[in-house]
Amino acid sequence: MPGGHIDALSRRAAALHRAATGDGNGSPVTTPRLPAREDAERELSRPEYHEHDPNFFQRALDWLWDRIGDLLSAAAGAAPGGWIGLAVLALVLVLLLVALRLRLGTLRAQPATGAAPLFADRLRSAADHRAAAESHAAADHWGAAVQERMRALVRSLEERALLDPRPGRTADEAAAEAGTALPDHADQLRVAARTFDEVTYAGHPADQAAYALLRDLDLALLRAIPALPTALPSPAPSPRGGTT
Repeated sequence: MPGGHIDALSRRAAALHRAATGDGNGSPVTTPRLPAREDAERELSRPEYHEHDPNFFQRALDWLWDRIGDLLSAAAGAAPGGWIGLAVLALVLVLLLVALRLRLGTLRAQPATGAAPLFADRLRSAADHRAAAESHAAADHWGAAVQERMRALVRSLEERALLDPRPGRTADEAAAEAGTALPDHADQLRVAARTFDEVTYAGHPADQAAYALLRDLDLALLRAIPALPTALPSPAPSPRGGTT
């Protein structure tokens, strides 16, 4: 039986070990210690003694867990309250990470603000963009509603000839150009463009208040009267020469 064979091998190895070390029940050592130790090492190196040894991966994993356990034990010894204190510190760290994640929102690389054109699809009227914005707002899709309302605002200015229709115009460029024609609304136009950029390019969430800001500005611009260009001063009349 395999078990009997292993037991026999174990008894033989134990006998060799006692012969190598001189251990036993007081029996004299009849083999010199160095040759006996070499015999014992050769015997114990035989494959049948190592059939159930853990493989390399298991040994590496055991070593890693031992090191982690040592580190945790050292940290528990240094932390106030031992293991309980260490658990509390770990919980506080997790809560801080969650709060930071919620505070910063989606972590992603932010492309240059306003780098893409405002209108990326087929030409649509201001009324079409307003209808799309209201539809998104009714479904609480505030990000899409903000985008469509900004497009409606700019398209409306183009339809009124306050902006020249120009492919590839960005929201920032449209706000800067419209602010020249409508200086009373220049600050609101910059805020609207920044809101559009944050939603479209930086992935910031929009809400009802952000949409209401663009909707109100769009409606206000429909009634806004553009500023007249500054008239050039009339040339002063030249003095008449001579006397009458």
